[in-house]
This record gives sequence, C-alpha cells and structure tokens, in this order.
Amino acid sequence: MKPLTPIDDHFSSSPQIDVDDLAEIKAAGFKSVICNRPDDEDGGAHADHALLESTARTLGLEFFYLPVVPGQITDEHVSEFKTAMETLPGPVLGYCRLGMRAKTLYQRANATA
Repeated sequence: MKPLTPIDDHFSSSPQIDVDDLAEIKAAGFKSVICNRPDDEDGGAHADHALLESTARTLGLEFFYLPVVPGQITDEHVSEFKTAMETLPGPVLGYCRLGMRAKTLYQRANATA
C-alpha cells in the first residue's frame, strides 16, 4: 500500500492507489475512498477511477470521483468534497497523484465548516 498521510481521525491522503491496494486500504479500516485525480492525467498511465470504483465496491468500500486538475481547485470542488465527507462513511482515504489535492480539498472544506 502507498504511504498514507493521516490528517485527522476521519481523513487521510495518499498518492495514486492501484487496484491491488484496495484490500489493504479496507483492512486498514477505511470505509470510503475519494479519487481527486482525473483519469486522463499523465496520459492515463494510472488505473482509471471506474476500475478502482468497481473493485472498491466489490470489497465493500464506498467510492466518490471528484477529479481536480492540479492548481485549479474551485469553490465548487470544495463544496462537493465537503458534501461527500458529510455523507460518506468514514474514515475516508482521498488520493490523487501525490496526495496534495486531496489534502488541500479536505483542509479547505473544513475551513468553511
């Protein structure tokens, strides 16, 4: 599994995950995953969200896709992220290429609480 950055008891961020990481993510106690990486980023060299979502749901994890282009986080993204965090069972793992977009979205969503 990729290195996780715990933000608090409810949320951790991670760099790009793979299908093989999902069982370990579930075993680590996570209930939901938020993908903040667009499928076509870096030419789509990573697993697309549909494959990850299908596998996550098979394992009993919730999955939410909120793609954000690096450096282009909008208030709408923050609002959608906040709504997802309010409705998804936790703890939640958010990921993107390096984990920074997921972390930033979480911090901004909580700043507007």
